[in-house]
Amino acid sequence: MASSASLQRFLPPSAHSTPSSSQRGRRARRPVLQCSAVSAPSSSSPAPAAGAVAAERLEPRVEQREGGYWVLKEKYRTGLNPQEKVKLGKEPMALFTESGIRDLAKIPMAEIDADKLAKEDVDVRLKWLGLFHRRKQQYGRFMMRLKLPNGVTTSEQTRYLASVIDKYGEEGCADVTTRQNWQIRGVTLPDVPDILDGLHSVGLTSLQSGMDNVRNPVGNPLAGIDPDEIVDTRPYTNLLSSYITNNSQGNLAVTNLPRKWNVCVIGSHDLYEHPHINDLAYMPAEKDGKFGFNLLVGGFISPKRWGEALPLDAWVPGDDIIPVCKAILEAYRDLGTRGNRQKTRMMWLIDELGMEVFRSEIEKRMPGGVLERAAAEDMIDKAWERRDYLGVHPQKQQGLSFVGLHVPVGRVQAADMYSLARLADEYGSGELRLTVEQNIVLPNVPNDKIPSLLAEPLLQKFSAQPSLLMKGLVACTGNQFCGQAIIETKARALRVTRDVERRVSVPRAVRMHWTGCPNSCAQVQVADIGFMGCLTKNGSGKIVEAADIFVGGRVGSDSHLTGVWKKAVPCEDLVPVVADLLVERFGAVPREREEDEE
Repeated sequence: MASSASLQRFLPPSAHSTPSSSQRGRRARRPVLQCSAVSAPSSSSPAPAAGAVAAERLEPRVEQREGGYWVLKEKYRTGLNPQEKVKLGKEPMALFTESGIRDLAKIPMAEIDADKLAKEDVDVRLKWLGLFHRRKQQYGRFMMRLKLPNGVTTSEQTRYLASVIDKYGEEGCADVTTRQNWQIRGVTLPDVPDILDGLHSVGLTSLQSGMDNVRNPVGNPLAGIDPDEIVDTRPYTNLLSSYITNNSQGNLAVTNLPRKWNVCVIGSHDLYEHPHINDLAYMPAEKDGKFGFNLLVGGFISPKRWGEALPLDAWVPGDDIIPVCKAILEAYRDLGTRGNRQKTRMMWLIDELGMEVFRSEIEKRMPGGVLERAAAEDMIDKAWERRDYLGVHPQKQQGLSFVGLHVPVGRVQAADMYSLARLADEYGSGELRLTVEQNIVLPNVPNDKIPSLLAEPLLQKFSAQPSLLMKGLVACTGNQFCGQAIIETKARALRVTRDVERRVSVPRAVRMHWTGCPNSCAQVQVADIGFMGCLTKNGSGKIVEAADIFVGGRVGSDSHLTGVWKKAVPCEDLVPVVADLLVERFGAVPREREEDEE
């Protein structure tokens, strides 16, 4: 275990304290979760034998320059992808650290488009500040992605975000994302400096939430209130976010990664955090009587390949999580390739080096050059049946309950956000929790207030008791706003699900995920049934929106990523196909229909 003095070298000055070893749950009855690699279309390459990796391959490819920025060395600047060239052309973080955004915000879009560097600023570099220009679908408007560790937010923060999108009228809205996060839409460039100031005033940041940065740290949405939790994940995710962004001041050591990078901390047997698709997952585990975490690494989803996280054969004490995160990020930053963007996620580096060589590179970067081997078991009960958090459930705090609200495909309007903030204040403790299924949990509700809460008008829209098919529905942005999406997703997901519900009745919840393109932001590979947007010809030979259908993904302790079941089904034909699939695979029963029913 690192000393307090050594930890201070890694942790931001105002970081929260970490939990003690006494904060742990039940001992697991099953062995450590072993995730095997699953890829599409091909599986992981064989691991190189120890010593087979040439010494020059392990030379860091980046170096620190004046101002603290990390840049690619001259000798490695051949065969780069376009995004790497943009980073070399101008440091993206300077838009924040050197207040470049304030000058950029004053320039009209027509002048920006006439200047190559300025256009790259708007379309690419602003993603380091969490701003995504919707050039194709909403020219001159931006989506802004926040950092919201563990999905925990306050009524004050929610009201502020509502005030931002409210001024944009029909152009403004918000989404709950699949990383327990808020994205707000409709933002215009001249407003950005004031919005950034406003975020800071309520304790929020959008910094380092896009492009080649660490994404929002995910934790148990029921952290601290769940009677069956193993450990409260909030202190850990807060600590990770503080380190990653240097307390929202910018951590230049980890802003030039080869690609995006995901991290989560597991707090319950339910694995709400989806560890198998994260680059780093902290799995609760005891070793020699001390609480800590076994580590899984390399989980990812991309257009050409997806793979489940693999054991690193490493354990860290609970109060020592940052040094290993730092070491893994530095190894990935230093050694990852920067050519084909489809082959630059961290699992490709693990494949190339082999797990043991990759592990040794992490160990080199650890304090004292030591990384402990994994505990023999983690604390996850593999026989655990994943619980439904929607609805009313008792908390560990006597007399209080949490209420899980279903937010259809994660879409929220300004009026909804104002109402959510009010409900959090009137019925709870002024706190809201976002989930990776794009839903919201309202914690700390006194039991005697539950009937009044359930009678609130907003709960007609955001139900605590949605239908079995609606409750598992997840959808990405789709081509309404996203220029990469091939098909419209959110409205279609709702429409198809309603139409399918008229045809069949299901005995249990079925998780259906919709993603507009192969980037799979909605993670169709983990769904019971997934839909990935594409184009095809219909029966009349006309090019129409379609979907590749994925079947058989699993979440929880028996997690499994799945592949394509049926390719290029026209969206206009999906309802009967899905209804039949639910009958054949998921025990659905056809409903009796009137003869004149369409």
